[in-house]
Parts: sequence; structure tokens; C-alpha cells
Amino acid sequence: MELAIPLFKNSEPLFRQVYTGLRKAILSGSLPAGDRLPSTRDLAEQLGISRTVVVLAYDHLLAEGFVEGRRGSGTYVSSSLNRSTVGKPKKLSSLPLSRFGTAVAEAAHKLDFPNRPPSRLRYDFAFGRSDMSIFPFETWRRISMRHALKTSIREVDYGPAAGVPALRDAICLHLRRSRAVACEPSEVIVVSGAQQGLDLVTRILVDRGDSVAIEDPQYQGTKEVLRAAGARLVPVPVDRDGVDPAKLPSRAKTVFVTPSHQFPTGAILPLDRRLALIEWANRRNAVIIENDYDGEFHYDGRPLESLQGLDPNGRTIYMGTFSRTIFPALRIGYVVVPKSLTAAFTTAKWLADQHSAILEQQTLAEFITSGLYERHLRRLRRRNAERREALLNAIHDYLSGRVELSGDGSGTHVVLWPKKDTSEDEVIAKAAARSVGVYRISQYYLKKASRTGFMLGYTTLNEDEIWKGIRLLAEVL
Repeated sequence: MELAIPLFKNSEPLFRQVYTGLRKAILSGSLPAGDRLPSTRDLAEQLGISRTVVVLAYDHLLAEGFVEGRRGSGTYVSSSLNRSTVGKPKKLSSLPLSRFGTAVAEAAHKLDFPNRPPSRLRYDFAFGRSDMSIFPFETWRRISMRHALKTSIREVDYGPAAGVPALRDAICLHLRRSRAVACEPSEVIVVSGAQQGLDLVTRILVDRGDSVAIEDPQYQGTKEVLRAAGARLVPVPVDRDGVDPAKLPSRAKTVFVTPSHQFPTGAILPLDRRLALIEWANRRNAVIIENDYDGEFHYDGRPLESLQGLDPNGRTIYMGTFSRTIFPALRIGYVVVPKSLTAAFTTAKWLADQHSAILEQQTLAEFITSGLYERHLRRLRRRNAERREALLNAIHDYLSGRVELSGDGSGTHVVLWPKKDTSEDEVIAKAAARSVGVYRISQYYLKKASRTGFMLGYTTLNEDEIWKGIRLLAEVL
């Protein structure tokens, strides 16, 4: 057992310092009742002092009842010690917070973190999740193990802040083919999930007091990171076709959008609005932040290419993540930035956490370049399409005429908009009583929601569960 006991010269006697350190550890619970203390010889060697000093400290602890000796066994923390008698500070210090600290403390109750607890509901239409049951974990383990075994000592040192070159190459090639993103590997910055990407974008581009246009409703992670930075949020209403560029403010430094599957309404921004948004940014000297969190999933017709790929002026920063297609614990995302911003983003990434985990990056790079990622995506898209079809058919059969539907053209969740006035809390509670989980949309609005809506994800339920869940939900609605 290693014990950290600070010893000081020109202070009280050494045995008293050792006694005080052990007494503090016992009272704080660091040494629980019944724990065996190191032998006097071992502790003396750890602390670099005479064994006689430690024996004297132990004798004091024995005399006061903090420890007890057991013949032939050693010295143990007293099992009869009553810690409830130990006095606690009457008042904890109130520590001053920065403006950022104050902002994030105020936002704590609004955010869904660290994770939603595992649902006890049988038919939980949870959103923001992938079907991890079909991910080839055994193949992933083999690739990871191979890289771990062949890794040299130099490779386990600190890595490049912007990401392992092999992964930046692989991400760039994949984005060119699947999302028509115009990029070079040097413009890809590997980040620890999309949320870190949002944080870096905000730190680099947004000053306190800057006007920032955001969709209303909007993803909480975007809204709160901007609030914490002191930005002045300008909500732009979303309709069935997403954000309307004609309603963007005349003065805004940046605009944050989710054009491929607007979060949370699911609207897909049509081509004419994409072009108008790019024109607005060019005219206002603004930057577009395109969060393509669900861009890999599209069901009707050809998917629209990314905003970034349409932008001839290089005013669009493109963001994505592997949390929806692989698994969230991987914590790897990416930001594609113009060449003029690569130095700023690379440095900001280094200041944030130096670099993302190397072994995971190497494994992901091979997973993509070997074709395994594309094969997995095809399976995932087929599975999602089947469950989406089951959901749409169930809604048609059980809820036709009672709800409007949005967000079914892409992504992994839809929104039900009841035609009659309903209470979100009442519907959610009554659905939960039938073991059905649905989620309110009102919490994502900056302004008061104009109507009631419920988000339903469909990737974690099979077709039979979807049908049964919608039938039970219909009883509530």
C-alpha cells in the first residue's frame, strides 16, 4: 500500500507529522475500517525516514483507538471507529466563477448529460442512437489488436494535434465520395466527437457579444456552447423546409445549421435555400457552420450534396461524427476547415487536449480504407430503412389523421405533431405508463414552441416492437 504523507523540515516532529497524516486518512475514509496499514518497515522505506519514527506514530494511533494490533498479522484501522462524530466544516467556501463558469453552471440543469440512464421502458423510441448490435466488433477488435501489437515506442508518444495522417486521408476520401465535400487531408481536423468540434469552432470564430444566427429549434449542444461563450443568439424560425435564408439577420458573424436533417424537426434544406444561404454568407462576410450529424442516412431520392461542397467561396466549415455510424464511446469526429483556418484549429485542438487517442484513430483509419466501414454503412442503412418503413406504416395505421409527420426523409428519428392541443407532460407520462418512451421537442426552442411535438427514434427497436409501441402510443393520443 502506498500512502502519501507530506513531511516538512523545520516543522513539528516527524513522528507527529506521520501520525497526523495517518489520522487524517482514517477520518476521511481513505483508510476504511478494517484496512491493514503498511508494516512500520515498509512505511519507513516509503517515506525515507527511520523506522523508530513510524513505530512512535503507530503507538500514538493505538493509544487513541484509531488502529488496533493483531498478533502475528499487523496493524489495522479500528473496526469500532465511529466516523459520524467527526466534525465537518460548518460552511464550504463559495468559490468565484468566471463568466464561462457561471454560464455553464446555469446550463447544467438543461443538458442531457452525461448520458440518459438505461431505459426501463419496453418500447423506448430513443433518438440519437445507432443500432450497435450489427456493428462488427470482433473485426474491430482484431484490427485494434494488430495495431497495438505492432506499435513502436515512438508511436505511443504524443501524436499530431490535427489527427493521425492515415485517418485524415481516409476521412477526406470518404467525404469526397459520400457527401461531395471539397477538401484536402490537410483541411481535416480530427476531434474528440462533434461536441468538441462545436467548442473549437466557437472559441475560434465567436467573440463575446457577437451576433450568431441559429436555427430555432436547435440542438442543445450548439445553443449552450454559444451561450457559454457570451454570443448573442439570434433565432431563425424553421419551417417544413428548414431554415429560411430570407429571415436571416442582416448582422450576424456566423450561422449554425443542420441542413441534411434539421435537428430536431428533421427538415431537409432544399437546393434553392442552400444556394441562398451561401449567397447570404458571401454578401454578409459571414461563416456557415454545417453540422452534418446524420448525413449518412437518406431514404427518398438522391441525397443533396453538402453545403460545403456547393460553396465556391470557402465560407463553410463542415462537421461530422462517427458516433451515429460506429459507436458513441469511440469519441472521434472531424471538422473540415478552409486552409486559412487550419493553423488556428490545429493549435486550438492542441490546447484543448493535445490530440485524440492514437490507437482508436489508427483502427478507424484501417476500418475505412479497407472498405469495412462502407460495408457496415450499407447494412446499417438497410436496417434503418426497414425500421423506418415499419414506423411509417404503423403511424399510418394507428395515427392517420391525428398527427402530422416530419423528418422521415433522412436521419434516424421523426417528429409527430398532434393536430389537437395536447400536453407534452401528460402524453409522455401516460405513454411511459404503457412502457412507451417518446420525447418532447419544446426544450429545443429558444422562443416558446408554437406547437406540441414528440421525437421518436427508430434505430434501437425491431419492427415488431415499433408496431406495438405505436399501437400503445395511439391509445394515449
